[in-house]
Amino acid sequence: MSEPQTGKLRVAVVFGGRSVEHEVSIISALQAVQNMDPEKYVITPVYMTKDSSLFVGEKVGQIESYRDIDALISTSQRVIIVKESGEFFLTPFPAKKKLLKKDIYSSPIPIDMVFPVVHGTNVEDGTLQGYLKTIGVPFAGCDVTPSALGMDKYASKVILRENGIPVLDGFCYTLSDYARMDYMITSIEEHVGYPVIVKPYNLGSSVGISVAKTRDELLHSVDDAFRYSRKIIVEHAITNLREINCAVLGDENKAEASECEEPLHTKDILSYADKYEGGSKGAKSFSGAKSGSMATSVSRKLPAELSSFQREEIRKLAVKAFQVLGCSGVARIDFMIDEETGQLYLNELNTIPGSLAFYLFEPLGIEYSALIDKIIDLAMKKTRENDALTFSFDTNILSHASLSSIGAKS
Repeated sequence: MSEPQTGKLRVAVVFGGRSVEHEVSIISALQAVQNMDPEKYVITPVYMTKDSSLFVGEKVGQIESYRDIDALISTSQRVIIVKESGEFFLTPFPAKKKLLKKDIYSSPIPIDMVFPVVHGTNVEDGTLQGYLKTIGVPFAGCDVTPSALGMDKYASKVILRENGIPVLDGFCYTLSDYARMDYMITSIEEHVGYPVIVKPYNLGSSVGISVAKTRDELLHSVDDAFRYSRKIIVEHAITNLREINCAVLGDENKAEASECEEPLHTKDILSYADKYEGGSKGAKSFSGAKSGSMATSVSRKLPAELSSFQREEIRKLAVKAFQVLGCSGVARIDFMIDEETGQLYLNELNTIPGSLAFYLFEPLGIEYSALIDKIIDLAMKKTRENDALTFSFDTNILSHASLSSIGAKS
Protein backbone atom coordinates (compact mmCIF):
# COMPACT_ATOMS: atom_id res chain seq x y z
CA MET A 1 0.00 0.00 0.00
CA SER A 2 1.39 3.37 -0.99
CA GLU A 3 1.47 6.28 1.42
CA PRO A 4 -1.07 9.05 0.79
CA GLN A 5 0.44 12.20 -0.68
CA THR A 6 -0.71 14.25 2.30
CA GLY A 7 1.20 11.99 4.71
CA LYS A 8 -2.09 11.47 6.54
CA LEU A 9 -3.85 8.13 6.90
CA ARG A 10 -7.08 8.07 4.89
CA VAL A 11 -9.79 6.64 7.15
CA ALA A 12 -13.35 5.70 6.17
CA VAL A 13 -15.58 5.68 9.26
CA VAL A 14 -18.48 3.30 8.54
CA PHE A 15 -21.64 3.39 10.66
CA GLY A 16 -25.35 2.56 10.65
CA GLY A 17 -26.39 -0.72 9.05
CA ARG A 18 -29.29 -3.16 9.19
CA SER A 19 -29.50 -3.35 12.96
CA VAL A 20 -31.86 -2.39 15.76
CA GLU A 21 -28.94 -0.32 17.08
CA HIS A 22 -28.70 1.69 13.85
CA GLU A 23 -29.37 5.08 15.44
CA VAL A 24 -26.99 4.44 18.34
CA SER A 25 -24.27 3.64 15.83
CA ILE A 26 -24.74 7.02 14.11
CA ILE A 27 -24.18 8.86 17.38
CA SER A 28 -21.16 6.74 18.37
CA ALA A 29 -19.52 7.19 14.96
CA LEU A 30 -19.99 10.93 14.66
CA GLN A 31 -18.61 11.35 18.18
CA ALA A 32 -15.56 9.37 17.07
CA VAL A 33 -15.19 11.53 13.94
CA GLN A 34 -15.26 14.64 16.15
CA ASN A 35 -12.37 13.27 18.16
CA MET A 36 -10.13 12.11 15.30
CA ASP A 37 -7.07 14.29 14.84
CA PRO A 38 -7.35 16.06 11.43
CA GLU A 39 -3.58 16.58 11.50
CA LYS A 40 -3.13 12.79 11.31
CA TYR A 41 -6.12 11.57 9.31
CA VAL A 42 -8.16 12.36 6.21
CA ILE A 43 -11.58 11.31 7.46
CA THR A 44 -14.52 10.23 5.29
CA PRO A 45 -17.76 9.43 7.17
CA VAL A 46 -19.63 6.61 5.39
CA TYR A 47 -23.28 6.06 6.27
CA MET A 48 -24.70 2.55 5.83
CA THR A 49 -28.47 2.60 5.40
CA LYS A 50 -30.82 0.02 6.87
CA ASP A 51 -30.69 -1.83 3.54
CA SER A 52 -26.87 -1.90 3.75
CA SER A 53 -26.14 0.68 1.03
CA LEU A 54 -23.13 2.96 1.61
CA PHE A 55 -23.33 6.75 1.16
CA VAL A 56 -20.87 9.63 1.36
CA GLY A 57 -21.52 13.32 1.07
CA GLU A 58 -21.13 16.77 2.53
CA LYS A 59 -23.88 16.22 5.12
CA VAL A 60 -23.13 12.61 6.05
CA GLY A 61 -20.90 13.73 8.93
CA GLN A 62 -23.48 16.16 10.36
CA ILE A 63 -25.71 14.79 13.14
CA GLU A 64 -28.51 17.24 12.28
CA SER A 65 -28.87 15.63 8.84
CA TYR A 66 -30.15 12.40 10.38
CA ARG A 67 -33.40 14.06 11.44
CA ASP A 68 -34.48 13.48 7.82
CA ILE A 69 -32.58 10.50 6.43
CA ASP A 70 -34.49 10.42 3.14
CA ALA A 71 -33.40 14.00 2.45
CA LEU A 72 -29.84 13.16 3.46
CA ILE A 73 -29.65 10.23 1.05
CA SER A 74 -31.14 12.28 -1.81
CA THR A 75 -28.20 14.71 -1.61
CA SER A 76 -25.50 12.07 -0.98
CA GLN A 77 -23.54 9.73 -3.25
CA ARG A 78 -23.88 5.98 -3.04
CA VAL A 79 -20.51 4.18 -3.12
CA ILE A 80 -18.98 0.71 -2.99
CA ILE A 81 -15.52 -0.31 -1.75
CA VAL A 82 -13.27 -1.28 -4.65
CA LYS A 83 -9.70 -2.59 -4.76
CA GLU A 84 -7.71 -1.46 -7.77
CA SER A 85 -3.97 -2.10 -8.30
CA GLY A 86 -3.45 -2.70 -4.60
CA GLU A 87 -5.27 0.48 -3.55
CA PHE A 88 -8.73 0.88 -2.03
CA PHE A 89 -11.41 3.36 -3.09
CA LEU A 90 -14.92 4.43 -2.21
CA THR A 91 -16.18 4.35 -5.78
CA PRO A 92 -19.46 6.00 -6.90
CA PHE A 93 -22.08 3.38 -7.57
CA PRO A 94 -24.14 3.85 -10.78
CA ALA A 95 -27.56 5.26 -9.97
CA LYS A 96 -30.48 6.62 -11.95
CA LYS A 97 -30.41 9.89 -10.06
CA LYS A 98 -27.23 11.94 -10.40
CA LEU A 99 -26.05 14.62 -8.02
CA LEU A 100 -26.99 18.14 -9.04
CA LYS A 101 -23.36 19.23 -9.04
CA LYS A 102 -20.04 17.51 -9.47
CA ASP A 103 -17.97 17.48 -6.27
CA ILE A 104 -15.31 15.44 -4.53
CA TYR A 105 -17.85 12.70 -3.80
CA SER A 106 -18.61 12.06 -7.46
CA SER A 107 -15.09 10.66 -8.02
CA PRO A 108 -13.43 7.64 -6.35
CA ILE A 109 -12.18 8.49 -2.85
CA PRO A 110 -8.91 6.74 -1.90
CA ILE A 111 -8.85 5.14 1.56
CA ASP A 112 -6.19 3.32 3.55
CA MET A 113 -8.46 1.66 6.12
CA VAL A 114 -12.01 1.34 7.41
CA PHE A 115 -12.94 2.24 10.98
CA PRO A 116 -16.24 0.47 11.73
CA VAL A 117 -18.33 2.10 14.46
CA VAL A 118 -21.34 -0.18 14.22
CA HIS A 119 -23.51 -1.91 16.78
CA GLY A 120 -25.59 -5.06 16.66
CA THR A 121 -26.65 -7.80 14.31
CA ASN A 122 -25.57 -7.76 10.65
CA VAL A 123 -22.69 -5.35 11.30
CA GLU A 124 -20.92 -5.82 14.64
CA ASP A 125 -21.35 -9.60 14.60
CA GLY A 126 -18.62 -10.33 12.06
CA THR A 127 -20.80 -9.77 9.01
CA LEU A 128 -19.30 -6.41 8.08
CA GLN A 129 -15.84 -7.55 9.17
CA GLY A 130 -16.08 -10.58 6.86
CA TYR A 131 -17.00 -8.35 3.93
CA LEU A 132 -14.06 -6.03 4.60
CA LYS A 133 -11.68 -8.96 5.06
CA THR A 134 -12.80 -10.53 1.78
CA ILE A 135 -12.04 -7.29 -0.05
CA GLY A 136 -8.73 -7.06 1.81
CA VAL A 137 -9.11 -3.54 3.13
CA PRO A 138 -7.51 -2.98 6.58
CA PHE A 139 -10.09 -2.34 9.31
CA ALA A 140 -10.08 -1.34 12.95
CA GLY A 141 -11.35 -3.47 15.79
CA CYS A 142 -11.98 -7.17 16.15
CA ASP A 143 -11.55 -9.67 13.35
CA VAL A 144 -14.40 -11.89 12.12
CA THR A 145 -14.31 -14.65 14.74
CA PRO A 146 -14.12 -12.52 17.92
CA SER A 147 -16.77 -10.19 16.47
CA ALA A 148 -19.10 -13.14 15.96
CA LEU A 149 -18.34 -14.58 19.40
CA GLY A 150 -18.89 -11.25 21.09
CA MET A 151 -22.43 -11.12 19.70
CA ASP A 152 -23.23 -14.80 20.28
CA LYS A 153 -24.02 -14.83 23.99
CA TYR A 154 -24.22 -18.61 24.18
CA ALA A 155 -21.04 -19.49 22.26
CA SER A 156 -19.00 -16.89 24.15
CA LYS A 157 -20.38 -18.19 27.46
CA VAL A 158 -19.18 -21.72 26.62
CA ILE A 159 -15.69 -20.55 25.63
CA LEU A 160 -15.29 -18.28 28.65
CA ARG A 161 -16.38 -21.01 31.05
CA GLU A 162 -13.88 -23.43 29.48
CA ASN A 163 -11.16 -20.87 30.22
CA GLY A 164 -12.02 -20.50 33.89
CA ILE A 165 -13.99 -17.25 33.64
CA PRO A 166 -17.13 -17.28 35.82
CA VAL A 167 -20.41 -16.99 33.88
CA LEU A 168 -24.02 -17.75 34.78
CA ASP A 169 -25.44 -21.02 33.48
CA GLY A 170 -27.43 -20.30 30.34
CA PHE A 171 -29.91 -22.36 28.35
CA CYS A 172 -30.39 -21.87 24.62
CA TYR A 173 -33.78 -22.29 22.92
CA THR A 174 -34.52 -22.23 19.18
CA LEU A 175 -37.54 -21.70 16.95
CA SER A 176 -38.27 -25.42 17.09
CA ASP A 177 -38.58 -25.09 20.88
CA TYR A 178 -40.71 -21.97 20.41
CA ALA A 179 -43.12 -24.04 18.32
CA ARG A 180 -43.65 -26.19 21.45
CA MET A 181 -44.28 -23.33 23.84
CA ASP A 182 -45.68 -25.41 26.72
CA TYR A 183 -42.67 -27.73 26.63
CA MET A 184 -40.24 -24.81 26.50
CA ILE A 185 -41.85 -22.93 29.38
CA THR A 186 -41.87 -26.07 31.51
CA SER A 187 -38.23 -26.71 30.64
CA ILE A 188 -37.27 -23.17 31.69
CA GLU A 189 -39.15 -23.49 34.96
CA GLU A 190 -37.47 -26.81 35.74
CA HIS A 191 -33.91 -25.91 34.72
CA VAL A 192 -33.74 -22.23 35.65
CA GLY A 193 -36.57 -21.30 38.00
CA TYR A 194 -37.95 -17.83 38.69
CA PRO A 195 -36.94 -15.09 38.35
CA VAL A 196 -35.44 -15.59 34.91
CA ILE A 197 -33.86 -13.21 32.45
CA VAL A 198 -34.68 -13.80 28.78
CA LYS A 199 -32.58 -12.33 25.97
CA PRO A 200 -31.96 -12.74 22.24
CA TYR A 201 -28.72 -14.65 21.81
CA ASN A 202 -27.12 -12.05 19.51
CA LEU A 203 -28.30 -8.52 20.33
CA GLY A 204 -27.05 -5.64 22.47
CA SER A 205 -28.32 -2.39 23.99
CA SER A 206 -30.88 -4.36 26.06
CA VAL A 207 -33.10 -4.87 23.01
CA GLY A 208 -35.53 -7.75 23.58
CA ILE A 209 -34.25 -8.42 27.11
CA SER A 210 -36.61 -8.71 30.07
CA VAL A 211 -36.97 -10.33 33.48
CA ALA A 212 -39.87 -12.68 34.21
CA LYS A 213 -41.07 -13.58 37.68
CA THR A 214 -44.21 -15.52 36.75
CA ARG A 215 -45.36 -17.84 33.97
CA ASP A 216 -47.43 -15.08 32.33
CA GLU A 217 -44.43 -12.74 32.35
CA LEU A 218 -42.24 -15.53 30.98
CA LEU A 219 -44.62 -16.10 28.05
CA HIS A 220 -44.46 -12.39 27.23
CA SER A 221 -40.65 -12.29 27.59
CA VAL A 222 -40.16 -15.26 25.28
CA ASP A 223 -42.49 -13.76 22.65
CA ASP A 224 -40.62 -10.46 22.81
CA ALA A 225 -37.14 -12.02 22.56
CA PHE A 226 -38.12 -14.13 19.54
CA ARG A 227 -39.21 -10.96 17.75
CA TYR A 228 -35.53 -10.08 17.37
CA SER A 229 -33.71 -13.39 17.09
CA ARG A 230 -33.99 -17.02 15.97
CA LYS A 231 -32.51 -18.21 19.26
CA ILE A 232 -32.83 -16.99 22.84
CA ILE A 233 -30.82 -17.43 26.03
CA VAL A 234 -32.46 -17.92 29.42
CA GLU A 235 -30.57 -17.45 32.69
CA HIS A 236 -31.49 -17.25 36.33
CA ALA A 237 -31.89 -13.57 37.23
CA ILE A 238 -29.81 -12.30 40.13
CA THR A 239 -32.19 -10.61 42.56
CA ASN A 240 -29.70 -8.47 44.46
CA LEU A 241 -27.51 -7.32 41.58
CA ARG A 242 -24.66 -4.89 41.06
CA GLU A 243 -23.50 -4.26 37.51
CA ILE A 244 -19.88 -3.29 36.84
CA ASN A 245 -18.45 -2.40 33.43
CA CYS A 246 -14.81 -2.35 32.40
CA ALA A 247 -13.28 -1.76 28.96
CA VAL A 248 -10.09 -3.20 27.48
CA LEU A 249 -7.75 -1.72 24.88
CA GLY A 250 -5.19 -3.78 22.98
CA ASP A 251 -5.01 -7.12 21.21
CA GLU A 252 -4.57 -10.81 22.04
CA ASN A 253 -0.87 -10.23 22.80
CA LYS A 254 -0.98 -7.09 24.93
CA ALA A 255 -3.96 -5.35 26.49
CA GLU A 256 -4.83 -2.95 29.30
CA ALA A 257 -8.01 -2.48 31.29
CA SER A 258 -9.86 0.79 31.87
CA GLU A 259 -11.36 2.15 35.05
CA CYS A 260 -14.52 0.40 36.29
CA GLU A 261 -17.97 1.99 36.35
CA GLU A 262 -21.23 1.03 38.02
CA PRO A 263 -24.47 1.92 36.20
CA LEU A 264 -27.15 2.84 38.73
CA HIS A 265 -30.82 2.03 38.24
CA THR A 266 -33.87 0.85 40.15
CA LYS A 267 -35.31 -1.50 37.50
CA ASP A 268 -34.44 -5.16 37.02
CA ILE A 269 -32.51 -4.26 33.86
CA LEU A 270 -31.67 -1.14 31.90
CA SER A 271 -33.86 -0.74 28.83
CA TYR A 272 -32.86 0.68 25.44
CA ALA A 273 -34.72 3.88 26.35
CA ASP A 274 -32.90 4.10 29.70
CA LYS A 275 -29.54 3.87 27.95
CA TYR A 276 -30.03 6.20 25.01
CA GLU A 277 -33.11 8.41 25.20
CA GLY A 278 -32.15 10.77 28.02
CA GLY A 279 -31.03 13.63 25.81
CA SER A 280 -28.68 15.78 27.87
CA LYS A 281 -25.16 14.48 27.37
CA GLY A 282 -25.54 13.56 23.73
CA ALA A 283 -26.68 17.04 22.78
CA LYS A 284 -23.62 18.45 24.46
CA SER A 285 -21.28 16.31 22.38
CA PHE A 286 -22.53 17.78 19.10
CA SER A 287 -22.38 21.41 20.12
CA GLY A 288 -18.62 21.50 20.30
CA ALA A 289 -17.69 19.47 23.37
CA LYS A 290 -14.97 17.01 22.42
CA SER A 291 -15.74 14.37 25.03
CA GLY A 292 -19.51 14.42 25.44
CA SER A 293 -20.91 10.93 25.87
CA MET A 294 -23.99 9.36 24.35
CA ALA A 295 -27.39 10.64 25.41
CA THR A 296 -28.48 8.66 28.45
CA SER A 297 -30.72 8.87 31.48
CA VAL A 298 -28.53 6.39 33.36
CA SER A 299 -26.54 7.69 36.29
CA ARG A 300 -23.27 5.97 37.03
CA LYS A 301 -20.49 5.82 39.58
CA LEU A 302 -17.14 6.31 37.89
CA PRO A 303 -14.99 4.97 39.34
CA ALA A 304 -17.19 2.28 40.85
CA GLU A 305 -17.04 1.84 44.60
CA LEU A 306 -15.02 -1.36 44.80
CA SER A 307 -12.34 -2.68 47.08
CA SER A 308 -8.87 -2.69 45.55
CA PHE A 309 -9.12 -6.50 45.35
CA GLN A 310 -12.49 -6.39 43.53
CA ARG A 311 -11.28 -3.73 41.12
CA GLU A 312 -8.18 -5.67 40.15
CA GLU A 313 -10.06 -8.97 39.91
CA ILE A 314 -12.57 -7.40 37.49
CA ARG A 315 -9.84 -5.70 35.43
CA LYS A 316 -7.80 -8.93 35.20
CA LEU A 317 -10.85 -10.97 34.17
CA ALA A 318 -11.76 -8.32 31.60
CA VAL A 319 -8.33 -8.56 29.98
CA LYS A 320 -8.40 -12.36 30.13
CA ALA A 321 -11.83 -12.54 28.45
CA PHE A 322 -10.74 -10.02 25.80
CA GLN A 323 -7.69 -12.09 24.94
CA VAL A 324 -9.37 -15.50 25.19
CA LEU A 325 -11.83 -14.42 22.50
CA GLY A 326 -9.02 -12.92 20.40
CA CYS A 327 -10.27 -9.34 20.47
CA SER A 328 -8.49 -6.28 19.09
CA GLY A 329 -9.05 -2.55 19.46
CA VAL A 330 -11.41 -1.67 22.27
CA ALA A 331 -14.17 -3.72 23.88
CA ARG A 332 -16.33 -3.28 26.96
CA ILE A 333 -16.88 -6.21 29.29
CA ASP A 334 -19.96 -6.16 31.53
CA PHE A 335 -19.89 -7.95 34.88
CA MET A 336 -22.48 -8.82 37.53
CA ILE A 337 -22.00 -9.16 41.27
CA ASP A 338 -24.53 -11.19 43.27
CA GLU A 339 -24.71 -9.13 46.45
CA GLU A 340 -26.16 -12.06 48.40
CA THR A 341 -23.21 -14.36 47.72
CA GLY A 342 -20.50 -11.95 46.62
CA GLN A 343 -20.00 -14.03 43.47
CA LEU A 344 -18.71 -12.22 40.37
CA TYR A 345 -19.91 -13.22 36.90
CA LEU A 346 -18.98 -12.00 33.44
CA ASN A 347 -22.23 -11.05 31.70
CA GLU A 348 -21.24 -10.17 28.12
CA LEU A 349 -18.56 -8.65 25.93
CA ASN A 350 -19.24 -5.74 23.55
CA THR A 351 -16.70 -5.67 20.71
CA ILE A 352 -17.69 -2.15 19.54
CA PRO A 353 -19.12 -0.44 22.64
CA GLY A 354 -21.22 2.71 22.55
CA SER A 355 -19.03 5.83 22.40
CA LEU A 356 -16.13 3.34 22.10
CA ALA A 357 -16.15 3.38 25.92
CA PHE A 358 -13.81 6.40 25.82
CA TYR A 359 -15.12 7.74 29.15
CA LEU A 360 -13.81 4.64 30.94
CA PHE A 361 -10.25 5.41 29.83
CA GLU A 362 -10.28 9.14 30.58
CA PRO A 363 -9.81 8.59 34.37
CA LEU A 364 -6.56 6.79 33.49
CA GLY A 365 -5.33 9.77 31.49
CA ILE A 366 -6.17 8.39 28.04
CA GLU A 367 -8.10 11.04 26.09
CA TYR A 368 -10.60 10.11 23.38
CA SER A 369 -8.28 11.19 20.53
CA ALA A 370 -5.43 9.10 21.98
CA LEU A 371 -7.77 6.12 22.30
CA ILE A 372 -8.66 6.41 18.60
CA ASP A 373 -4.97 6.70 17.68
CA LYS A 374 -4.27 3.47 19.55
CA ILE A 375 -7.19 1.63 17.89
CA ILE A 376 -5.92 2.71 14.47
CA ASP A 377 -2.33 1.73 15.32
CA LEU A 378 -3.56 -1.71 16.38
CA ALA A 379 -5.47 -2.08 13.10
CA MET A 380 -2.41 -1.29 11.02
CA LYS A 381 -0.29 -3.65 13.18
CA LYS A 382 -2.82 -6.43 12.51
CA THR A 383 -2.62 -5.65 8.78
CA ARG A 384 1.18 -5.91 8.79
CA GLU A 385 1.02 -9.23 10.65
CA ASN A 386 -1.58 -10.63 8.22
CA ASP A 387 0.44 -9.43 5.22
CA ALA A 388 3.35 -11.50 6.47
CA LEU A 389 1.28 -14.71 6.39
CA THR A 390 0.92 -17.08 3.44
CA PHE A 391 -2.70 -17.57 2.37
CA SER A 392 -2.20 -19.07 -1.10
CA PHE A 393 0.45 -20.50 -3.36
CA ASP A 394 0.73 -21.56 -6.99
CA THR A 395 0.17 -25.21 -7.88
CA ASN A 396 -0.26 -27.26 -11.04
CA ILE A 397 -3.55 -28.85 -9.91
CA LEU A 398 -5.64 -27.20 -12.64
CA SER A 399 -3.30 -28.40 -15.40
CA HIS A 400 -4.67 -31.94 -15.02
CA ALA A 401 -7.99 -31.35 -13.22
CA SER A 402 -11.07 -33.29 -14.29
CA LEU A 403 -14.66 -32.93 -13.10
CA SER A 404 -15.14 -36.64 -13.60
CA SER A 405 -12.90 -37.36 -10.61
CA ILE A 406 -14.63 -38.75 -7.54
CA GLY A 407 -13.97 -36.44 -4.64
CA ALA A 408 -12.19 -33.29 -5.77
CA LYS A 409 -9.88 -33.16 -2.74
CA SER A 410 -8.67 -36.69 -3.36
